[in-house]
Amino acid sequence: MVRHIQLRISLKEEGRAGMLKTKTAKYLGLAEKEIEIKVLRKSIDARKPGIYFNYKLAIYINEPIPSTKDYAFNYKDVSTAKPVHIIGFGPAGMWAALRCLELGFKPIVLERGKNVQQRRRDLKAINQDHTVNADSNYCFGEGGAGTYSDGKLYTRSLKRGDVRRVFESLVYHGATEEILIDAHPHIGTNKLPKIVQNIREAIIKHGGEVHFNTKVTDFIIKSNQLKAIVLNDSKEMEVKRVILATGHSARDIFYLLQKKEITLKAKSFAMGVRVEHPQQIIDSIQYHCKGERDELLPAAAYSLVHQAKGRGVYSFCMCPGGFIVPAATAPGEVVVNGMSPSKRNNLFANSGIVVEINVEKDLPKYEKFGDFKGLEFQKNLERLAFTSGGRSQTAPAQRLTDFVEGKLSADLNPTSYQPGLNSAPLHSLLPKLIGSRLRTGFAEFGKKMKGYYTAQANIVGVESRTSSPINIPRNEKLEHPEIQGLFPCGEGGGYAGGIVSAAMDGERCAEAAVAAL
Repeated sequence: MVRHIQLRISLKEEGRAGMLKTKTAKYLGLAEKEIEIKVLRKSIDARKPGIYFNYKLAIYINEPIPSTKDYAFNYKDVSTAKPVHIIGFGPAGMWAALRCLELGFKPIVLERGKNVQQRRRDLKAINQDHTVNADSNYCFGEGGAGTYSDGKLYTRSLKRGDVRRVFESLVYHGATEEILIDAHPHIGTNKLPKIVQNIREAIIKHGGEVHFNTKVTDFIIKSNQLKAIVLNDSKEMEVKRVILATGHSARDIFYLLQKKEITLKAKSFAMGVRVEHPQQIIDSIQYHCKGERDELLPAAAYSLVHQAKGRGVYSFCMCPGGFIVPAATAPGEVVVNGMSPSKRNNLFANSGIVVEINVEKDLPKYEKFGDFKGLEFQKNLERLAFTSGGRSQTAPAQRLTDFVEGKLSADLNPTSYQPGLNSAPLHSLLPKLIGSRLRTGFAEFGKKMKGYYTAQANIVGVESRTSSPINIPRNEKLEHPEIQGLFPCGEGGGYAGGIVSAAMDGERCAEAAVAAL
């Protein structure tokens, strides 16, 4: 017999061995030897000083927990099957390829960047030598931007696909089963590369192909049908179905589509800065503690939002116990992002704090760029960060309180950002539509989280790649309305925001692409 219950355990009780089973047995009026427990969901309630762990449990009464897994993936041998070409090997491209294996079609993946092992050298170069490889960086390469991130798996896109299925796929390829249980699961940047490699090996093992250092440089279109693609400006490859999963930073693809007179649309997005606090400050606020947090508690996170002058100001990609990293994809720009290891045990907490940009109302000076107005605004802000940072990957920064009060910081706090920081007057450098709202937002966040507004925090510029500033249209069949055989997908098309939503969109696009084959 199996019963499902919910149970609350205090922080003190959580630290006692066997307490969960003891409380469960007492709750059910049974002896401990009569039950076995499977944890289905676990979350922390830290809204008040008395911290509790909330458990959702499956209780097996007088029977063992089944040893078989609840998930399995039927990958077929597709060595001689009809091909589907996938441009980009980030989350959308990876799960599109895996879904093709299940459906019996051969995925041929074309990735401009390098595999995870070779990619590390280019990450070292951008951090230590300030050298940006335009095709191999924190955005491009095996696994896309998701490989070197916190690996957060939280998504609001519950209606776009099967979230649980994506989680199970990650476990199948090497993630721990904890992600199936935690209310806010994450994997960690130290573990993601191996999982990504396992996915690639599974694709190849079952007859698919994954090609690195293979950049799509042209589309051959005849009678509104995609007939072929050109690789690295030389090789032409015949195609019938192409899933375009190049990510939100593949600007060359947007320009190529524009050159081909393929319809694009400007899309609203968000930009701002990344704020970095000592993790201990965030822990003390969220866990109502002084000094170090309890060893049973993970590094504390937060989520903040405020409406300022008709636009949302909100936290984005919050990384507890993490690092700020240089995410530029071309020389002459500075872009910052955040990531965390699986243990989230770094000394700092960082988060993007960004402002909504309404491309229809907020960028009148950029109207001349048409559908590229948001992209050009984004590029200008990144060039501004480059020059004000010192014309390298050193980033412009300011103490949080100095930014809000409008004065240059005489010095800066320690940081996790390896290329280094340069004190700059971001309060006057950032466009008013962003800077003024950020200043209002930070002041309000300090009221919501006592201690958040502090001189011990830095803000670092710029956080500009939250999502794509351009949308690649698609119809109800997920195909571009003008070009037969082209399926815009994931973050690059404007249809996802994060690992899970991109993975689900990849699966949907794979199903759509093979439907007519």
